[in-house]
Amino acid sequence: MREGRQRLDKWLWFARFARTRTLAARLVSDGFVRVNGARSDNPAKALGIGDVVTVAVAHATLAVRVTDLGTRRGPAEEAKGLYEALSEG
Repeated sequence: MREGRQRLDKWLWFARFARTRTLAARLVSDGFVRVNGARSDNPAKALGIGDVVTVAVAHATLAVRVTDLGTRRGPAEEAKGLYEALSEG
């Protein structure tokens, strides 16, 4: 993967949008995730800082701008540092 990019499923897991990386990949492949307005069905899609990710989860649709690429799945406070909320979810 290119420098400054990260797999979409991995970022969703690090940012705590999914409990496991497998569930993050399923969210993407089932069509519940958009990147910069375009539906993505590829969990390996390269994601970069500044991209807008929209996730449709139970009872909410969340739009966030990627502000950092994670290096691990840390506590919730660390995960919140990976994105800036664009919508109230």
